[in-house]
Amino acid sequence: MFSHAARVRFNYPRVLLLLAAVIAATLAPGALVAAGPGGVPAEGQMAPPNPAPDERFKADILVIVAHPDDETAVGPYLARAIFDQHKRVAVIYGTPGNGGGDAQGNAQAAALGAIRQTEAREAMAAFGVLHVWFLCGTDTPGQNVLQSLETWDHGKALGETVRLIRLTRPEVIMTWLPVYAAGENHDDHQASGVIATEAFDLAADATAFPEQISQPRNRDGIMNLTEGLLPWQPKKLYYFTDALHFEFLQRQGPSYNSMDVSPSRHRSYYQLATESAAHHLTQGDSGQAAKWALEGGPEFIYAKEPVSLVLGKSLVAGTTTGDVWEGIEPRELPFSPVTGYRPEARHGVSVELGGPWAFYKLFWKAHNIDHLRDLIPTPEVAVGNGQPVHVPLLIHNDTDHAVEVTIQTALGPGWKELHGAGRYPVRPHETYPVEMEYSSPSTDKPEWQTLSWRLEAPGQTVGTITLRVMTDSPGLPQ
Repeated sequence: MFSHAARVRFNYPRVLLLLAAVIAATLAPGALVAAGPGGVPAEGQMAPPNPAPDERFKADILVIVAHPDDETAVGPYLARAIFDQHKRVAVIYGTPGNGGGDAQGNAQAAALGAIRQTEAREAMAAFGVLHVWFLCGTDTPGQNVLQSLETWDHGKALGETVRLIRLTRPEVIMTWLPVYAAGENHDDHQASGVIATEAFDLAADATAFPEQISQPRNRDGIMNLTEGLLPWQPKKLYYFTDALHFEFLQRQGPSYNSMDVSPSRHRSYYQLATESAAHHLTQGDSGQAAKWALEGGPEFIYAKEPVSLVLGKSLVAGTTTGDVWEGIEPRELPFSPVTGYRPEARHGVSVELGGPWAFYKLFWKAHNIDHLRDLIPTPEVAVGNGQPVHVPLLIHNDTDHAVEVTIQTALGPGWKELHGAGRYPVRPHETYPVEMEYSSPSTDKPEWQTLSWRLEAPGQTVGTITLRVMTDSPGLPQ
C-alpha cells in the first residue's frame, strides 16, 4: 500500500489517462496482445513476435584463452580485425590468473586474480572490446593438460563455454593449440584449447546442455530455470601457440605481419597491440615489457612477431593458408557432427606414451583434427635446468596370458634416473601405467636432448619410445 505522503504525490488523473491510452492501443484492430503467461494471446488475437537472438552480444571472433594477457599472443591480429575489418570480438578467460607472479605489487592468489581480471578488461577495452567473461578455473602451473582439466572442473567449464558460444554466436573461434609442444606450453593453455574445441563441436548439438536451449515458460516472469538460447555452429576454428620453435607452423594456416600499418589508426598493429598489452602490469613478460617499450625501452618482442595461425577446422569452402574470413558468409550453418571417440584395436603386447600424449591421440581423432598429430612427429617437452621430468608409459597386454615386461632406459650425459626402469608383471588384457622420473642436467644454453626406452618381453621386443627434451628452457615445471 502507498503511504499517505505517497498518495498525496500520486497524480491520479495522469495515471488514468495513461491506462486509457494503453487499453485503447491493445484493443485496436490487429494489435499484438499478450493476454496470458509467456505472451499467449487471448482468443482471436495475434501473438507478439518471438524475440530474435540479442544482437548486442553477436561476435565475429570469440577468443578462448586461459589467463589474462594470453590474448596478447594474437594481439596484433585482433587490432587488424577490430580497427580495419570492423569485426566484433569477445573473449573468454579460463582462469583469473590467480597462480602467477606479480611484477607490480605484492598481491597474490585470489587478490592477484581480482587485479588481473581488471587488467584484462582494461586491455580489451583499449581495443573497444567490452564483452569479456571468466570461467571458474584455477590457475594451474605445469604442462600436463589433464591436471588443468581436473582443476578447472572440466564439465562445468565446458558447459559455460558452450553457453557463451550460443550467446555470442561467433563466426570464428581462436584459441591455444591443443598439442604438447616444447615451450612454456602451460597446461592451462592446452586446456583452453581442448575446451574450445569441444565447445565448437557441441554448441549446435541440441542434446548437449539442452537446458541452455530450452525455452522458458514465461520470459517476462521470474524463476525460469531453462535459458532460451539457440544452438549455434561456428564456422572456423583457429589455433595459436607459444612454443619455443615455430617451424612446424609453416603453411598450417594464415600468417599476418604485425608490423603492417593500420590504415585507420596510422600506427602499426604492433604498436596498437603493445598499447593494449601494457595494461597487464602484474605480468613482467607482457605488461611490464610493453610499458617499457612504450617508454622508449627495448621493443615488445612478443607483439612484433608475425601472428601465425593453425587452421584447426573449417566448415566452409577455403584453403588452409587463406585469410581467416575466406569463405565465411552471413548465414547460419547446420550442426556438423564429428567422428567422436572410437576405441583403437590393439593386439599382443604394446607400449605407448601415457598421460597427455595418449589423450591427444584419441582427442584429435574424435574431434576431426587428426592432422594436428603431424605437427610434432616426435613427442617433446621442455624443462629448466635440474628440473624433474616425468614420463608416463602405458604397457598394454592384449593377450590371454600374463607377461613380464622389462624397461631399459637410454639417457644422455648428466641425466639421473630417479625411478622407472625395471620389470613389470602385466596381467592378461591389462594396461599397466608406469611413471618414469628423471632429473635433467644443467646446460649453458637451451639444447635438445633425447631420452629413449626399450621394452622387452620374453622372446619379443614390445616397442621403443623416444622423447625429445629441451633443457635450460624458460618453461614451467613438467
